Amino acid sequence: MNKRKFFYKLMLSSAAVLIGFAVSPMTFAQGSSTFADTNVEYTFEVPDERWKMTVKPTAANPSVEYVFVDRLDGHFEVRKSTAVRNAAMSDVIRDEETKLQFLPGFVAGREENFGGKLSGSVYNFEFVRAGRPMSGRFYFLRSGETVY
Repeated sequence: MNKRKFFYKLMLSSAAVLIGFAVSPMTFAQGSSTFADTNVEYTFEVPDERWKMTVKPTAANPSVEYVFVDRLDGHFEVRKSTAVRNAAMSDVIRDEETKLQFLPGFVAGREENFGGKLSGSVYNFEFVRAGRPMSGRFYFLRSGETVY
């Protein structure tokens, strides 16, 4: 499988799962668009016009972010980082958890591995934002030393 095809499937799968938690099934009937940018090596479908890009990727920062209506309603971010090839995925997740532990009301959740066409790990957590209990879910997908 070529690299571009892998990342397309990766982003599409991640977006579908995240959006499934934040948006009701009826919104999928509305118009969709495709995210693609020359600064990143992946594309994905944005299933609803209410998802708005808030951070556009650049050559210096390949991250992209979308918000569903309001940041409190849904937030989707794709980041690219590197990790030592032999490092366990749980070590990569612990590095991210170290940053998250300072969120108000942070409660660590479970780390789970998943498989299928794409495999990786998912990390769940809870926190409080603007007085509202929130939940977060990070998907970690690896290709060599690159982790999305």
